[in-house]
Amino acid sequence: LRCDDCISYHVAQCKDAGVNRDEFFEVFSVGLVVGGSIVIPHLRRAGDFLDQLEGAGAHAAAAPHDHG
Repeated sequence: LRCDDCISYHVAQCKDAGVNRDEFFEVFSVGLVVGGSIVIPHLRRAGDFLDQLEGAGAHAAAAPHDHG
């Protein structure tokens, strides 16, 4: 619950496995209940990292590919 490297790894793995945004935030809520307010900074970073992953995926899908 409180290791940023571990959180980033597992968020990326779950994203690759097809976990959707609602499911992530459901798990984040459980983490908050289990870990208490001490985990809030880590949950914020997990949410930011998820945003980055989703932004990178959207950017990659929208970017034209230059094969020339």
